[in-house]
Amino acid sequence: GEEKKKKGRKGRKEKEKKKKRKGKKRKKERREKKKREKKRKKKGKEGREEKKKGKRKKKERKKKEKKKGG
Repeated sequence: GEEKKKKGRKGRKEKEKKKKRKGKKRKKERREKKKREKKRKKKGKEGREEKKKGKRKKKERKKKEKKKGG
């Protein structure tokens, strides 16, 4: 009787593996889509300007904090 149980469990595991693979594929597709969107945003000048502004502000904030600290 024990051998039969093992067989059943093995079959279920195979199915679970297939499900996981499907999820991974979808995850990969979503990541690729995000990358494409980022590239498209980079091509547009306005998006790039906004990005630069944000980075500069962050750097300035860090400098101010350093001056306050010491």
